[in-house]
Amino acid sequence: MTGSIVLLRGVTRAFEGDVFALRDVSLDIAQGELVAIVGPSGSGKSTMLNIIGTLDRASAGDVVIDGMQVAELGDSDLSALRARRIGFVFQHFHLSPGVSTLDNVADGLLYTGTGLRDRRQRAEAALRQVGLGHRLGHRPHQLSGGEKQRTAIARALVRRPVLLLADEPTGALDTASGEGVLQLLLGLHREGTAVVVITHDRDLAARFDRQVSMRDGQLVEDQRRGAT
Repeated sequence: MTGSIVLLRGVTRAFEGDVFALRDVSLDIAQGELVAIVGPSGSGKSTMLNIIGTLDRASAGDVVIDGMQVAELGDSDLSALRARRIGFVFQHFHLSPGVSTLDNVADGLLYTGTGLRDRRQRAEAALRQVGLGHRLGHRPHQLSGGEKQRTAIARALVRRPVLLLADEPTGALDTASGEGVLQLLLGLHREGTAVVVITHDRDLAARFDRQVSMRDGQLVEDQRRGAT
């Protein structure tokens, strides 16, 4: 692993009424790294994930994603960065009802300029990669929770991202389904994608190479597995 995919320096996120979601956070994540961001509700971990994913802007500090200074990018450039370089996986799937699994995944390429035929071909390949080649025509209501989350992962990886951000990806799943999703994320990491997961589950986080702990909007611990 060489170079940084995420670089935060002195990042603060403030809202009206002097409410601070983040306070002076600095973090460096290398290309291909496997990181869990942990902390209780209200600790700032979701805000940090949104800033890393360029879904929100910092009030102060420097945010550099894949070598690009986020503060210098306009909305169209940010959209292009997200579409081409970043994959997102959310706890509650965010799948479109009434749309087939294949097209839910293909829609992950809508803003990349890829034609419909190619989008669907890549979507089918991604779904087969996560073990859902037999569910291409199914709608979300016909899928189990684990299958919905695997569909969401396929939608993220169809972009071939250099950075995958996952918000409580196993939080709504039973143990067996959660383990299957975790193995998919670990597999993406082994293939060279930087994977950043936020979770309140310390047992899950312990299986990651690095744990970053948040409390009250601040980074309070940064520990690598095996380090003393």
